[in-house]
Amino acid sequence: MSGVEELLRAVREGRTPQVPALVAALGPAERRACLPALKELRKELRGEWSTAATARAGAVLVAGAGCHAGPAGAAAWIGGRDFAGRSCARHPALGTVVEAQPVEWQIEVVNRLAARRGSGWSWDLYPLIERTVRRTGCPVPATEAFTGEWLDRVGAGDGRRDRSRTLLEHLREDAFTPLLAPRVFELADVGWRFEHRRTERPGDSWPAALTALAAEGRVDRAELIDRCLARLVRGGKPGDQRAFLGVLAALAPSPDEYAKQVRSLVAMLDTLSVIAGHAQQVLSELDAAGLVEPEVLAEASAVVLFRTEKKLVRAQLGWLDKAAKRSPERAGPVVLAAAEAFGHPDSALQERALAVVARHLRAAGEAVLPDLRLAAEGLNPAHHARAGELLGAPVGGDDPDTGWSELLPPAPVPRPLGEPIATAAEVAEELSVLLAAAQPEVADFERTLDGLVRHAHLDRAALAEALAPVLRVHPWTGFGRWHDCGPEDVLYVAAVIAGAADPRLRGAVFRDKNSVPLRGGHNTVYGNVFAVRLTEAAERVMADRPPLLLATPTDTTGALSARALVDRLGRYQEAGVEPGEADLHAALLRLTVTADEAVLAAADRLTSPAGRWTARWLREGGLPGQPSERVRFAPPARDAGARSFFWERRREHQWEGVKRICVAQPGVGAGPRGPAGERLGAEFRALLAATEPSVVRASAQDEWLWRPTAHWAAVLPHHREELAARWLDGFADGADREQRGAAGLLPVLAEAGGPAGLALHLALAYGLGARFPEDRTAAVDALLVLAARGCLDGGLLGRELGELVTEGTVKPNRLAQALTAAADTGAYGTVWSVLAPALPAVLAGAAGRGTGELVALAADCARRSSARGPIPEVTEAAARPGTARLVKEARALRDILAG
Repeated sequence: MSGVEELLRAVREGRTPQVPALVAALGPAERRACLPALKELRKELRGEWSTAATARAGAVLVAGAGCHAGPAGAAAWIGGRDFAGRSCARHPALGTVVEAQPVEWQIEVVNRLAARRGSGWSWDLYPLIERTVRRTGCPVPATEAFTGEWLDRVGAGDGRRDRSRTLLEHLREDAFTPLLAPRVFELADVGWRFEHRRTERPGDSWPAALTALAAEGRVDRAELIDRCLARLVRGGKPGDQRAFLGVLAALAPSPDEYAKQVRSLVAMLDTLSVIAGHAQQVLSELDAAGLVEPEVLAEASAVVLFRTEKKLVRAQLGWLDKAAKRSPERAGPVVLAAAEAFGHPDSALQERALAVVARHLRAAGEAVLPDLRLAAEGLNPAHHARAGELLGAPVGGDDPDTGWSELLPPAPVPRPLGEPIATAAEVAEELSVLLAAAQPEVADFERTLDGLVRHAHLDRAALAEALAPVLRVHPWTGFGRWHDCGPEDVLYVAAVIAGAADPRLRGAVFRDKNSVPLRGGHNTVYGNVFAVRLTEAAERVMADRPPLLLATPTDTTGALSARALVDRLGRYQEAGVEPGEADLHAALLRLTVTADEAVLAAADRLTSPAGRWTARWLREGGLPGQPSERVRFAPPARDAGARSFFWERRREHQWEGVKRICVAQPGVGAGPRGPAGERLGAEFRALLAATEPSVVRASAQDEWLWRPTAHWAAVLPHHREELAARWLDGFADGADREQRGAAGLLPVLAEAGGPAGLALHLALAYGLGARFPEDRTAAVDALLVLAARGCLDGGLLGRELGELVTEGTVKPNRLAQALTAAADTGAYGTVWSVLAPALPAVLAGAAGRGTGELVALAADCARRSSARGPIPEVTEAAARPGTARLVKEARALRDILAG
């Protein structure tokens, strides 16, 4: 057997340890001859992850590295993606074949590899590169990949370094430290490493170790400070920024060292709030010590006074005040800089800036008055009188905001669903798009389901052929279900049409629930509706092949026009086909009632059972809305002596102390009867079952499976009040338990149909007080949509908000932020209609953080909308002694309401 054959046989058998010796026995020509076969073996191993395949891959890697004569080819081979994730590069045999090559070859290979970044939690190429660099003494590759892996390994606490020694001790002994330690400031996603401390021993954290190394002269202290500041200026993820700020604090630059970095400090004022605060403090101290030019104060003020963080703005105004007190000759620039805050959205900060100007205006002289008067036009009108007295000229003149014309967004108009899908190929394309989408839209699902039914009726064979490529990418996997049934399960219907699933293996739709293919034990009531609709469609396309679906909506809210349903029922009647029960029931719940006599007359002419029921449904005005009763949810403390399962105790414990305002609805019971005594199916009646607040209900909605979507709302497009009542615990979670995301459905409910009663307004109140800004933004959108549609009851919403604030569920500062965003769109009258009834309860309780802001917003909205009429609680708050912001804003509001 030749040497080439022996090597290839060893590679095929995965005998990696023997490969270096077999390669060494070959000449240059024989090594080149092995490469084509090794490349073919490499291709064969792609996608195979068995133990044997991994062993062969290691042998292929080592053999190929040894058979490439050129370092570029060897580096490309070793760094190939095919070997990533198998840890092949960690095998000692690879180091053996590399060491057998000339030193220059080795150095070029490792330099090329160092520029690569492998996949996985650890970089497989690093050990080879590190050993080669330490052995040959070549320059340390300072690439991002190599530096990052060095950082992980030298600071690792998982066994890759001796934990009996501190990080500082390891860094002292590592020859790479002087070059790579400064380079870590250029890496991303390293904040958690810098904040982690393995032990409390001195020098066992990165900030402490770098500081000690700089003190010992092992790394350049000035370079560390410069790189740290440069990184903070550059920005990045908040975790990284806070970590590098910790390093800077550990280095503790002296005033003289900071004075050399003034430009970086000024640039940091426009970064993350905590970074800007540190830079502001340092610059203020440098200014007090006379270590910076006076112009720095004006430059810093121009940046900070436009920021939204009140703490930074207050500190900047304090810096300005102190600077003018120390040096009266700087009063002119100080008052002009302070006037930058006249345009700040916070009225209290405007007042503070005006106070700074007042204290130093005499020293500043008359030359600054024209610019100050111009800047004062941006003040809140509540400050115009004082500014006019201070500046010696009227400010504001006739208030252009008085008599404000209310600005609301145009009322949204539902988008039509569009024409049915025209061809089988387009159905397959729409299905592929739906399955690839993270959150498919209502229109995508409904059009696709309708398209599958229509084209199965026209030519099932052609449709099956068109669907085949989609089903190869998205195969139907069977009936094991651990998730809620949803729009993506339209794949089941496609699989039935293509012969990849057989609906006859399971029972009919309205029998035992376990017989329904898509109805597992974790379905919600909305998932059950999806399940019966999809299962029925799958059964019927294989049986009587209906021409279309009745329940396909006519617009994207899920609503179905009466004319469209009557026309569809006429087609069914002409074809002599009865619609499916689930399809008919879904259509009735979506049906938009009408007073159009032509449509009603056409419905009366229908003679099929489904047609007669639809005609009666239209004449009776559809399913009536349910009344919402206001109730409290306050679970009692768990009985410590009660015997229960662990998960029951855990569920009960997590709700202890939660107090909520909720709603109860009576439910539809057995539901309305059709002409022949027909009832809605159990799955559809469950959507509108009686509801009472309880730990069981709240916990069920808190589970990871409970994710309301626009598809759920589209099931009941004319019953948003009922939907809001049943989703209320999810909306409340966003305020009192600080959960994220549920309020995103509020705009969907605002655009839906039906009465907007207590449940919807209470859901909106919780959304306006949600913990996360994106949820409050969604609630503001819903508020404006309801107002634009004339469905907002400002008094109801305000009273509920007032009580939620009193309960502590909604925090005043969050509510102020949300309603300020609404007012900034021009909806001042709308916001006042909500705040006016909320203020009595808000002011009667203990003032929380943000109450002053809320009253200030109320004053601004009342002024702009020309509101009049005293509010006793406002008058009482205004009569309190002191100069707290709440008292001052209450006085301003009292005066506005008095006219």
